[in-house]
Amino acid sequence: MEASTWVPALLILIGMVGIVIPVLPGLFLCLAAVFLWAFDARTALGWTVFGVCAVLWGAGVGLQYAVPGRRMKAAGVRSSTLVLAVLVAVVGFFVIPVVGAFVGFVLGIYLVELSHSRDRALAWVSTKAALRAVFLSMGIELLAAVAIAVTWVVGVLLAQ
Repeated sequence: MEASTWVPALLILIGMVGIVIPVLPGLFLCLAAVFLWAFDARTALGWTVFGVCAVLWGAGVGLQYAVPGRRMKAAGVRSSTLVLAVLVAVVGFFVIPVVGAFVGFVLGIYLVELSHSRDRALAWVSTKAALRAVFLSMGIELLAAVAIAVTWVVGVLLAQ
């Protein structure tokens, strides 16, 4: 296997891991990997595959914000809640090793919603709705990455 094939494959895999463990811009990394392959291939097929992957990337990015955002608004969760929750997650990352970011994120959502509603039960309902939206967003992004990977594999096989 040539480096022009296994390097993009590795980057796509790293991108998918980056989606699940949000440290890297995973979906963008998957698209960049296909770009590297298309740039190296220098064929119409390579650029067509990249074009299809770019459309899949755009759809994934758009849907990952639109669908969960609509559901959060329907549940009464404000966008500012997530911004503040991310800030608490960053603090949690440094305070509690390994799981601090997740704990801080959940705690951040809960505390912001508690300050808005002054009702613990309602704050917990909003917290669960926000978490469902975040997981839905990650799922949409992961599905887009899988679609990009499958499209790239088909392109590689057709180029043989």
